[in-house]
Amino acid sequence: MKYDLVPISPDYRKSVIDIFNYYIENSFAAYLEKKVPYEFFDLLYQSSFGYPTAIIKNENKVVLGFGMLRPHSPMPTLAGTAEISCFIRPEYTGKGIGSTIMEHLLEGAREKRLHCILASISSLNEGSIRFHSQQGFSECGRFREVGKKHEKSFDTVWMQKII
Repeated sequence: MKYDLVPISPDYRKSVIDIFNYYIENSFAAYLEKKVPYEFFDLLYQSSFGYPTAIIKNENKVVLGFGMLRPHSPMPTLAGTAEISCFIRPEYTGKGIGSTIMEHLLEGAREKRLHCILASISSLNEGSIRFHSQQGFSECGRFREVGKKHEKSFDTVWMQKII
């Protein structure tokens, strides 16, 4: 299947938030418990300003997912490190779309001269931990029982990839 990758822009506000809201309501991939309004897109968009982002569309122009990098910290000494987020419409997971977005974002990170990519993942999101491991990330830290969603406590698992 052929995909188009384009930067995230306000044109994709509805698609991005619809995908994000699915994961808020149905999983531990997004840490929030309640759906967000479409205006929440502005926060996501601003947080990734100047960093690689991606919308992935199929040949019918349907948005299948999105991914972004954002700064890990505003401190200049940590400027070589970014955090990554990636969300795929659930019916399209397991089809290589996440890997396509990941490689696109990592290539953009290399062009930006980033050195380290971090991912913060709920310990209850085993699929994401497995996916990141397959993409060459390794666990570098864990904060025990720092989150609680739908009455379930979870750890945040930090994974990193040096590029």
